[in-house]
Amino acid sequence: MWQFAAGIIVGLTAAIFIVWFFRSRKKTGVRESTKVHLEQLKELSRLTGELAHEIKNPLSTIKINLKLISEDVQERPGTFVIGEQDQTFARALRKIAVIQKEVDRLEQILDGFLRYADRGELQLGDVDLNELVTDLVDFYSPQCYSRSITIRQGLHSEPLVCKVDAEKLKQAILNLFINAQEAMNRGGELIVQTNRQQDDAVIQISDTGSGIAPEKLHFIFDAYYSSRPGGGGLGLPTTRRIIEAHNGTITVDSEPGKGTSFAIKLPLLPAADK
Repeated sequence: MWQFAAGIIVGLTAAIFIVWFFRSRKKTGVRESTKVHLEQLKELSRLTGELAHEIKNPLSTIKINLKLISEDVQERPGTFVIGEQDQTFARALRKIAVIQKEVDRLEQILDGFLRYADRGELQLGDVDLNELVTDLVDFYSPQCYSRSITIRQGLHSEPLVCKVDAEKLKQAILNLFINAQEAMNRGGELIVQTNRQQDDAVIQISDTGSGIAPEKLHFIFDAYYSSRPGGGGLGLPTTRRIIEAHNGTITVDSEPGKGTSFAIKLPLLPAADK
C-alpha cells in the first residue's frame, strides 16, 4: 500500500509541476531566468506540502473511526461473541487491525514526505561540528548497543565551526546512522569521524555492513528508492537536500560485503567571523 501512496504523491506532484511549468512558460517565454525557476520550485514545494497535509487530515479521521469501531465490536457485551463461537467477528477485528496498520504506514510516508519537501528557512548559527557529532553519538549509542553495533568516534583536534541549522543537520546525520544500522543486521561497527580539508569541515560516517552494489549507488539519493523491504526511500534524499541547503556536498563510497562510507563536506566559518 505504501508504494501506491508514494505513487499518488509523486504523480500529483508531477501534475502540479506540469501545470505550473506551462503557465510560467507562457508568462516568461522559452528562456526562464534562474530566479523564476527557483520561485517555481518554491511554489511547487508549497503546493505539494499542502497536498500532503490534505491527505493526512482524512487519514487521521479514518484512524480514529477504526479505533472506535474496534472498541465497539469488542466491548458491547451480549451483542458480539468473539473467539471460536463467532469467527466472523474475529475475522472482522483482524481486518480492522490490518487497516489500522496500513493507515499508520501511510501517515509515516506522508510525514517523511513533508520532511523531504520542507523548504523552510534555515535557522543558522555558529556550530562546532565536533560538539554536534559528540551529542549525536551519545544520543545514538544505546540504539547501537541494542543492535550489537559498536560505535566509534574520532574527532579533529581543533574546533570545526560552521554556520548551520543544528537541528536540520542533526536530522541529516541521524538518517545516515539509521541507514548504517539497517545495513548491519548482525552487528558491526559504526565509525564517525570529523576532519578538515582546506576550507571545509568533513564528517565521515562509515559502517561495516552489507555494502551497496555498484549499479545501485547511482540511485540511492533518489526519492522513494529503497533496496530494503519496508524502506521509506526518503532518508538519504532528505539528507542530501539538507546538506546542499547548507552549500555542502555529500558523497558515498561502498563495497558489497565490506561496508559503506558517506562523506559530508560543509564550508568552515572564516576565521575572522569566529
